[in-house]
Amino acid sequence: MEINDKKQVEKDELTGDPILTGHEYDDIKELDNRLPKWWVWLFIITIIYAVVYLFLFDVIKVAPHQQDEYNKEMAVAQPVVPATAGPADSTLAPLTDPSSLEAGKVIWDKSCVVCHLAGGQGLVGPNLTDTFAIHGCRYADVINIITVGAPEKGMISWKTQLSADQIRQVSSFVMTLMGTNPPNPKAPQGDPCK
Repeated sequence: MEINDKKQVEKDELTGDPILTGHEYDDIKELDNRLPKWWVWLFIITIIYAVVYLFLFDVIKVAPHQQDEYNKEMAVAQPVVPATAGPADSTLAPLTDPSSLEAGKVIWDKSCVVCHLAGGQGLVGPNLTDTFAIHGCRYADVINIITVGAPEKGMISWKTQLSADQIRQVSSFVMTLMGTNPPNPKAPQGDPCK
């Protein structure tokens, strides 16, 4: 122990650091150590970063928040997908020229037959030849379901594998299947088309 002019200060035997009085628990005495310089500087840097971040994002608003960045990316991506089901798409008409329908059939044979069979009568996927639909009967609804998919039903999104024109072509081909009578059709699913 050292004796100062006014008070006694107990020091740690190993480090020589002063021991705080009144801070002893389970025979462990708390030392009054200085924090490491790297820790103090890291703490100061995080405070400076927080102030700059707050200033840029919330005071002068020159940097976009994550939601703003997301909205901006979605606005850029929206024109890539030409049609989604909605009121604005109700005027969209199927392609009827033979070259588009033939291109749609090629895509159908390559990508859709596995789940819907060659005639559209349905296997894993629903029957596309009857007058019932799970996700809507309009041409825009067909484009939408091919574009965004229905993962809960096993339908994948084709927007990354097919171009917008290819989606329109295969959707137009699907519309030609409605009302046909292939062998062994799957039972109707969904709501009746009106």
